[in-house]
Amino acid sequence: MARVLIANGNEQWRTDLAGAVRDEGHQADMAGDGTVALALTRGQAYDAVCLDLDLPGGEDLLLRLRALPDPPEIIALAPESDPTSLEDALRNGAWECLGTPCTPQLALAPLRRALRSRARRADLEPRILQRENLVGESPRLRVCLDRLAQAAACEVDVLIRGETGTGKELFARAIHENSRRRQEPFVVVDCTALPATLAESILFGHARGAFTGADTARDGLVREAHGGTLFLDEVGELPLDMQAKFLRVLQERRFRPVGSGREVESRFRLVAATNRDIAAMAEQRAFRTDLMFRLRAFVIELPPLRERKDDIKDLVHHYLARTGGRFQGGIKGVSPDFVQALWRHDWPGNVRELFQVLETSLASAQAEPTLYPQHLPVDLRVKLVREAARPAAVPPSDGREGMPMPELQPWREYRDKAMDVIERLYFRDLAAHCRGDMIQACQMSGLKPARLYQLLKKHSVGRSGGGG
Repeated sequence: MARVLIANGNEQWRTDLAGAVRDEGHQADMAGDGTVALALTRGQAYDAVCLDLDLPGGEDLLLRLRALPDPPEIIALAPESDPTSLEDALRNGAWECLGTPCTPQLALAPLRRALRSRARRADLEPRILQRENLVGESPRLRVCLDRLAQAAACEVDVLIRGETGTGKELFARAIHENSRRRQEPFVVVDCTALPATLAESILFGHARGAFTGADTARDGLVREAHGGTLFLDEVGELPLDMQAKFLRVLQERRFRPVGSGREVESRFRLVAATNRDIAAMAEQRAFRTDLMFRLRAFVIELPPLRERKDDIKDLVHHYLARTGGRFQGGIKGVSPDFVQALWRHDWPGNVRELFQVLETSLASAQAEPTLYPQHLPVDLRVKLVREAARPAAVPPSDGREGMPMPELQPWREYRDKAMDVIERLYFRDLAAHCRGDMIQACQMSGLKPARLYQLLKKHSVGRSGGGG
């Protein structure tokens, strides 16, 4: 039996779906706003959540659910007129997205599939992911780590997309290190550094005498990756004439070295990375469409640092532990206002920029045992001071002037609903922990017996730890 949470602002809709879920033998809880939904997930684990992205008080609820220790499968719902919300939900780890309006019966089908898949995964041996240098626990990063684990468990070619400095090569190496090819070579091809005249020879090798200076035959990088992983870094920079040749290599895993009369085999696994929009490049005929489709078999989207700021503190400690000993005074601590200053920056250079800033800060601190904002690069400090002095911007119009606002319940009612849920969960756990020992329960809760009995009765919690 699975446990399902239905978080939807339409009472009749969530009641109908809850009934259908219970008819299939599962347990179903309901929440009409985000505060109650979040409180429920903190008190118990769910296998799946059917989540209305427009739920009142549900801002960032999907990310919060994905950040749970054992995140549920999420069926996300949003208006068909808002495809951006559906796209963001998929990128943030939703199992499936449905456009609304839709019937509860329509939502039941993907819910069934998600629960079946989760049950099958529960029967598998747990996989420990080797994630050295992949630091952080933010919801956006955890989605990427889930995709990484999926990629490592199979042989599909992978495309990693992300801005400069987001750690694309680190993810590529992690895929290799967690795959069955970990004992074989990991070969890097920097497509930005391939000279047009030598690109074919560098990739595919050449026979002796193939061109002036080719005194001996040499294997190319593709052959060196035989049995292992070939990493094409910044594949969007691969010359167009090489793209056609490389497409055939991907299809056949065979190629002909320059000047050779025979083909060579290389059974490599491909991982490519790019910070460019190769779909837009394909539309402009700057990238081959057939190669683009081949590369996009399995995609991992790395978020920029500005979208995973929860990881900044962990990244700072990781970097200091790894490199701080090289500087005077050894490994240093960081002050809260130093971390706060880092949080305020938008990090256009992402993690790479953060590490460069830390390098400069360590050099500035010299023998000082703790990093303070005064140790940050001057340019960054000036930028933060200017932003702090800038007057607050007027929020842009959302285009709803003159339109009737949706009905909202008073804040007190939302608060009271949430408190009721939290109280019920607390006293259920208290009764279970104390096993009916009311003296221990009074000591643990700090409540007098009369008040404790009153609250237990209010939430229908029996002295044996049961709940209504």
